[in-house]
Amino acid sequence: MANIVRDSDVVELGGPPAFRYGEKVRARRLVRNDGTYAGKEIGELLVRKGEEGVVVSIGTFLQQFYIYGVEFTQSGNRVGMKRRELDPVWAGEEEADELPCALPTRAGRAGSLAR
Repeated sequence: MANIVRDSDVVELGGPPAFRYGEKVRARRLVRNDGTYAGKEIGELLVRKGEEGVVVSIGTFLQQFYIYGVEFTQSGNRVGMKRRELDPVWAGEEEADELPCALPTRAGRAGSLAR
């Protein structure tokens, strides 16, 4: 019991949510059913570390935290997660076959187009 982490001093609701609806996110850790996920056994794997999903809902918990409902595409599970359990998936990071941008990315080359 001594290793339980308490978040009693953290109040996220004073600011805007860290993620928006439709934003892609990545799980920072493995998530197992603690008994609150209907239809799955306690201890059953819900989300693997690194699995990507999309924010489909934003709620609150204990008038203190935002809870992000994330639809994880690989496992097919929709899981409520706190901000500290998620990382954003930055644009371009998830799409390796995306079309190249016509604008230069380096400041040194940007001046050559301004002529």
